[in-house]
Amino acid sequence: MHGPHPTLEAVAAHAGVSRATVSRVVNGTPGVRPELRERVKLSVAALGYVPNSAARSLVTRRTGAVAVVIAEPETRVFADPFFAQQLRGIGRELAGHDTQLLLMLLEQRADYDRIGRYLSGGHVDGTLMFSLHIDDPLPAIAAASGLPTVFGGRPGWAGAENDAQLLYVDTDNRDGARQAVHHLVARGRERIAVISGPLDQTSAVDRLDGYLDALGLTEPDPALLARGDFTVEGGARAMEALLDGPSPAPDAVFAGNDLMATGVLRTLRARGLRVPDDVAVVGYDDLEPAAWSEPALTTVRQDVAGMGEIMARLLLRRLDRPEERLEPVITPAELVVRGSA
Repeated sequence: MHGPHPTLEAVAAHAGVSRATVSRVVNGTPGVRPELRERVKLSVAALGYVPNSAARSLVTRRTGAVAVVIAEPETRVFADPFFAQQLRGIGRELAGHDTQLLLMLLEQRADYDRIGRYLSGGHVDGTLMFSLHIDDPLPAIAAASGLPTVFGGRPGWAGAENDAQLLYVDTDNRDGARQAVHHLVARGRERIAVISGPLDQTSAVDRLDGYLDALGLTEPDPALLARGDFTVEGGARAMEALLDGPSPAPDAVFAGNDLMATGVLRTLRARGLRVPDDVAVVGYDDLEPAAWSEPALTTVRQDVAGMGEIMARLLLRRLDRPEERLEPVITPAELVVRGSA
């Protein structure tokens, strides 16, 4: 019809509009009447026209790509279904706006320099960053790049509370933990232990604080606190430490995420303890494996994929309308009661 690669001029002739009108529609520029915009889109589809990305970027000054930076190594990211769900939500939202996702992980300290150079090099339009640790260099790297950025998780670095432009998405971790522990108290449990995540991450801090809120404490009982690392192995080791301590064993455990709760169940089973008869267990996340465990895990549901979508949506809005005032988003948490507690 028009050769293997239809041109902008061919689309314009097919739609009966000017080349400039086609260019504005293809590049998402406002100012085109809806009926003309629809006519151009039909012609683009009919001819199979594919815009030249290099030429389009010269017009829009956009690359059509977003960097997703996860402050964790590859082994952690691909072993934890939380990250898969978060990326699923981000990817779904970006794909709906014809924007590519570029994934960047942190294996070693030298990767910070690599990421900083890439973000400052004009390769992407913005960044999404999550799983940050306190004192992480990534917020400063994002600021130095000048790119619009949305963070996953409540920021915990110095000065964040005074940054009016700071955007982040999180769940109400503190309230979710309160719900979990209130449930255990209501079931008559008296020695409720907590296995925290890494306390250099705000999600772990907030969940520990919610545990304390529910028990009316300002500090945890050292005999009922174990530190975990958000992994199955870390949860198993933490449960062993709680059982092997000098104090009486707990009759309930609130684990800071589902992977650690899975490790708890493994240790209890190996020690011949029954769940929930001897020890009740509650996790946090409600990812798919929670329903597959034996017994099925009582846990706190957060919409991980939905939070990924919101992160991407906020970034795209900031790119399209930089003058618009946007606010951080906190999504609700909900206790899901199953067989383990």
